Amino acid sequence: MIRHLFAALLAALTLNAFAAVDANQASRADLETVRGIGPSLSGKIVEARKAGEFKNWGDLVGRISGVGPDNAARLSQAGLTVAGAPFDPSTMPAEAAKGKKAAPAKTGPQAVKAPGAPKAGN
Repeated sequence: MIRHLFAALLAALTLNAFAAVDANQASRADLETVRGIGPSLSGKIVEARKAGEFKNWGDLVGRISGVGPDNAARLSQAGLTVAGAPFDPSTMPAEAAKGKKAAPAKTGPQAVKAPGAPKAGN
């Protein structure tokens, strides 16, 4: 009888250990219960969330520096969700899927220059 109670208690604790933590709803303390999220990353997530909830994993990866697709997959396996969903590589922008951040667009006179064209001001 005691063995059954102990097994039931252990099973309940195990289920709680793997409970999903949603990036859009969790407090900093809740986020830090996910393996791989420390005080710095939890702070970045909470701060970025002030601008609006994350739409999907691609949105989170794009807005949180230091989180790429590989890290997102590990965090998802550890229990983090975004908008209630586990990591889905198909939500990644093409640049992020290759492990690169999108380069900012160049603007101004040097943005488009024909090969061999003289420099401005000459």
